[in-house]
Amino acid sequence: MTTTFFLVRHAAHDNVGGYLAGRKEGIRLGPDGQAQAKRLAERLKRERFEAIAASPRERTQETASAIAEACGVEEIEICEELDEIDFGRWSGKTFEELNEDADWRRWNAGRGFAATPNGETMEGVQRRVLACMRRLADARPEAALVLVSHADVIKAAVCHVLGLPLDRVDRFDVGPASVTTVVAGDWGAKVLGLNEVVT
Repeated sequence: MTTTFFLVRHAAHDNVGGYLAGRKEGIRLGPDGQAQAKRLAERLKRERFEAIAASPRERTQETASAIAEACGVEEIEICEELDEIDFGRWSGKTFEELNEDADWRRWNAGRGFAATPNGETMEGVQRRVLACMRRLADARPEAALVLVSHADVIKAAVCHVLGLPLDRVDRFDVGPASVTTVVAGDWGAKVLGLNEVVT
C-alpha cells in the first residue's frame, strides 16, 4: 500500500519574512496571498486526491479552502499535528527583534537540540507530523492526500524521509504556496518533488 502526500505550505500572509507569525491569532492572507492560493489551487487541480487536511491557523485554512473550492472537495480536516511550531513569546516579533535574542540565535544554530520558549523542539514537531501522516494513511490506504501546513513542519517531515538530521533544515527551502510530494508505504518513503513553487 502506498500513500501520496502533497505537503503544501500556506500562501504568503502580509509581510511574510518581516516577522515571525507563529501561532499568533489573526494572521490571514492578504490580496497577494489570496491570489497565490488561487494559483496553487489551479496547480493542484491536475492531481487526483481524496482529502485535504490542514493546520488550524487562519492562513492555512484560507489556503486549504481555495484548494477545496477549486478541486471540489467538500470538507477540510483540521489537524492539530500540522500546526505551526509553538514559538511562544517569539510569535509576532520582527526578525530584527529576534536577532537580538540569544535564545533565538541558539534555536537557529542548533535545531536538533534547542527548544522554543514554550519548550517545543524540532524533534517534537517531526514526531507529530509523522504521526499525523501515518494516521491519515491508515484511514485512507492507497490514497493521495493534501496536507496544508507550515515551512518548518514540512521540513521536519522531509528531513525524516531523506535521513537528514534536523540541524540540516536550512539545506533546502519550502516557500509559500509550494508543493512537496512524498510517497510512503510499508517499504519506506521517498520525496518525488521538493518545493515546487507556484508563481
